[in-house]
Amino acid sequence: MNDFYRNKNILVIVTGSISAYKSATLVREFVKSGAHVRVGMTAAAQKFITVQTLAVLSKHDVLTDLFRDEKAAVTHIEWAKWADMIFVVPATANIIGKIANGIADDAVTATVMASPAAKVIAPAMNDVMFNNDAVVRNLNLLKSDGWFIIDPAIGFLAEGYESQGRLPEPVTIINQAAIRIQARGGELKGKKLVITAGGTREALDPVRYLTNRSSGKMGYALAQVAAELGATVVLITTTKREELYGVREIVVTSTRDMHTAVVQEFSDADVFISSAAVSDYRPASQAENKIKKVGHENLTIELIQNPDILSDIGHMKKAGQIVVGFAAETQNVLASAQKKLSKKNADFLIANDVSNVDSGFDSDNNKVTILSRDKDPEKIELLPKIDIARAILDRVVKTLA
Repeated sequence: MNDFYRNKNILVIVTGSISAYKSATLVREFVKSGAHVRVGMTAAAQKFITVQTLAVLSKHDVLTDLFRDEKAAVTHIEWAKWADMIFVVPATANIIGKIANGIADDAVTATVMASPAAKVIAPAMNDVMFNNDAVVRNLNLLKSDGWFIIDPAIGFLAEGYESQGRLPEPVTIINQAAIRIQARGGELKGKKLVITAGGTREALDPVRYLTNRSSGKMGYALAQVAAELGATVVLITTTKREELYGVREIVVTSTRDMHTAVVQEFSDADVFISSAAVSDYRPASQAENKIKKVGHENLTIELIQNPDILSDIGHMKKAGQIVVGFAAETQNVLASAQKKLSKKNADFLIANDVSNVDSGFDSDNNKVTILSRDKDPEKIELLPKIDIARAILDRVVKTLA
């Protein structure tokens, strides 16, 4: 659930596409996120999904007719002023052309034209139509006018083949729009952040490896918030989770792979956040074939140290660069984290007790203590990881200011 939309006024405009059925889920997700939702529908949209369905889900009457009663002529002005954001989902070539060229000949286009709200449009149509010169030109006009364009996905189209033109899933639209709207005036605009996520894997043989329970959720939360704040974000990760708009992912496997990628990306970065759970050791050698248990009843594996990514970057940083580390501990959490803060030359150290069952590894929540060089430790009680990420990046923003 995206709390960016809580208490926001959202106007959803539905047009005549086969994917109009997804607008029901879109409205429901907005309502679940705490938004106030109203819906406008074109005449063509009503051929694909009923007015009653969207009225029930939004808990409001649906705007369909500019002249339905004596008040209707001004209803679109009231709705236009009411809306904080307008989502045209799905958007046909017809509605794109009308809005781009200033045509307001029905209730929904008149409302859109009269509103100063942030505007998001998600095209959905046949791939040939989507690539038509007129549609491309009209979308570019909307983009230059400040609209946020959610590109269609590649998928199975109504015509019976796969290509680009399919409406993305509603949750994808909601999350991508939140990032893009917030990023426009973000406090990290013009800054580059390098973030690591997941647990590294060290191969024993072609089948087995040493790893840990890290899910990468904390790293992805940090990447999302950084993108929301307008940063250029590079996420170096061992795990593939949800795709984040505006985030460049580099997928790696081992600690050495991650070390190489971080060193390369950090050279022109403003901030490095080491949230990955990195394997401190790796097998001294990797078996060429799968190790059989026959003849190895007391197997001994020799381990050697991996490079210390946080320490290397901490001692590599130049003036103006910020380094944030994580200390995943199971005992003496604060004492151990305080030593790491100094030893690894980090600016911030995020300490968390990963032995807790309600937070840490593979949980949606976390509770941490933020350590820094010049302030007392700051304890943050149990919160969703996205909120922990916002707290951490708030400190980073203030330090960069």
